[in-house]
Amino acid sequence: MHRDALRIYLNDHLSGATSGVELARRMARAHRSSPRAAELRRLADDIAQDRKTLRELMGVLGIAPHRYKVCTGWVMEKAARFKPNGRALRRAGLSTIVELEALRMGIQGKYMLWRALTPPAQRTGPLTTAQLDELMGRAQSQMATVEELHLAAADAVLNREQD
Repeated sequence: MHRDALRIYLNDHLSGATSGVELARRMARAHRSSPRAAELRRLADDIAQDRKTLRELMGVLGIAPHRYKVCTGWVMEKAARFKPNGRALRRAGLSTIVELEALRMGIQGKYMLWRALTPPAQRTGPLTTAQLDELMGRAQSQMATVEELHLAAADAVLNREQD
C-alpha cells in the first residue's frame, strides 16, 4: 500500500463519515415522532459504528486522524443546514428529501472505500476480506433503507395535492 495515499484517503473518508454521522443523528432527532423513527435511529447508529470501525482501522494501521479534517466534516454538515428550503423558521419536506440524497451519497462513498480496501486486504490485512464483505453488505443495506425512506419522503412532498 502506498502509505501517504492511504493516510490521505482514510482521513478524507473520516471527514465524510463525521458529516454523515452528524447528518444521520440530526435526521433521527428531527423525525423522532415519525413512523420511521426507529429506522432512522438504527441507521444513525449503524453509520456511527462504521465511523468507529474506520477509526479503529486507522489506529491499527498507525494512521493518525487529522483533526482539521474531522472538524471540516463536522462544520460542513452544520453549514449545509443554512440552505433555503422554502420555509423561514421550520423544516420543509424538501429538506428531508435532499438530506436523504446526501446521506445516500455518503453511504455509497463508504461502500466504495470498503471495496477499494479489499485488494490490499487480500495481500496485507489488517481487515480480512470477510470483514470488508460484511461492511460492504451493511452499506448496501443502509443504501436500501435510505432509498426506501427517500421514496416515501418524495412521494409525500412532491406528489401530494396542494391545498
